[in-house]
Amino acid sequence: QVQLVESGGGLVQAGASLTLSCAASGRTFSSYNMGWFRQAPGKEREFVAAISWSGTYTYYADSVKGRFTISRDNAKNTVYLQMNSLKLEDTAVYYCASDSRPGRRVAVILSEYACWGQGTQVTVSS
Repeated sequence: QVQLVESGGGLVQAGASLTLSCAASGRTFSSYNMGWFRQAPGKEREFVAAISWSGTYTYYADSVKGRFTISRDNAKNTVYLQMNSLKLEDTAVYYCASDSRPGRRVAVILSEYACWGQGTQVTVSS
């Protein structure tokens, strides 16, 4: 089992940038794909970005493509989400998650991720 702890959320104005971090512990971080998801009030949790275990492959939701960048540092057991040009509709609780199985093709759906952090709130104001 892996423990995931997100940090870096906060209140920012539209157009600003924010970087989220997710620190992992408890198992071999570098063997697992990682993802970021978000959930806005009254909405279902949705995919934001994912990165392969090696960091070679990244995937993004259309809504964040070109504005968000996912990256990882396997030496630090940490995955990041750099968010630029934030919009009001980016307001949500952001969760990082670890794939349920090591070394496989990156998934973009929630059910393929077994371990979740507690989430960090991102609020974008006008």
